[in-house]
This record gives sequence, structure tokens and C-alpha cells, in this order.
Amino acid sequence: MKKIFASALLAASVGLSGCATVLNGTSQPVEFESEPTGAVIETLAGQTCTTPCTFEMRRGDDSMVTFTAAGYAPVSIYLQSRTSGSVAGNLLAGGLIGGVVDASNGASNRLHPDPVYIRMAATGSGDQAVLLDKDGEVISTVAEYNAEVGEDVREGIVGQGLYASVEDVPMAD
Repeated sequence: MKKIFASALLAASVGLSGCATVLNGTSQPVEFESEPTGAVIETLAGQTCTTPCTFEMRRGDDSMVTFTAAGYAPVSIYLQSRTSGSVAGNLLAGGLIGGVVDASNGASNRLHPDPVYIRMAATGSGDQAVLLDKDGEVISTVAEYNAEVGEDVREGIVGQGLYASVEDVPMAD
């Protein structure tokens, strides 16, 4: 009888947990880098650090980060929670229940961009801040990236209960 109970308990725990939750967890380390190094960043949650640095952030939560440095124009960038490849694996291995668990806790998502690597623009230069990939190659201007994901991210931030409406969410540069 104990073996049957233990087997049933094991089967239930596997069936009720999502694959991404088990493999990835609900948070991910997000790296922040800047040119110049030593920029102060602040998240919507009020976390601050000096680049280069890393924060553990919830995979399912959209956010915004502001970079500031003396002599450079402040720049804000959205972090978008995107569905990752673990969804397909979950459907194959974890089934519907695992997919629901992972979707509800954000474990099947990944924050983008990561790393958040910004080349800041010197104050008064007329240049725009740019988003760089991990190798320092330009992806786009921060303004172009924010325009692309801004509406979705702002709606996600409202959905988290941080602001009452999309109009209340601070606009990124």
C-alpha cells in the first residue's frame, strides 16, 4: 500500500508541475552592461546597481530599466517577457497541466534583451543611445526597440498591478 501511495504521489507531483518551472525556475539572471561602464541602472521595482551588474528578475514580468551616467543622456529601455522554446517541450512532455503551470508563473518565458547592453549618448551630442548584442554589435537604437515592444510591455506592466492604466506607465526613451 505504501508503494502505491508513493507512486501516486510522485505521479501527481510530476503531472502538476511544469517542465520549465522545474528546469528554469521562475526567475532569470539578467546582465546589464553599458558604454561607458559605471552607469547606474534602476528597475521599476527600485533595484539599483552600477554596470556591469546582474539582477535576478521574474521571467514573466515585463519591466523598464533606466541608465544614468554623468555627461550622458539618461536612457530607459523596456524588458519584454517573451515565450521561450520551453513551451514546445512542455506540450510534448508536461502536457496541458504542465503548460498551464508554466504559463501562470512565467517559467516558460524569457526576458529580452539579455544582456541589456546600452551604448549611451553623450549629453548634447545629438547621437541616440543604441542597444548592443553580447559582442558589442549594434542591434538598433534604443528608441526603435522601445517603439517595437512598448505597447505590449506597458500593458504587461499594468497587468502586474504596478500601475492602474497604460497611460500611467512611464514612457521609455
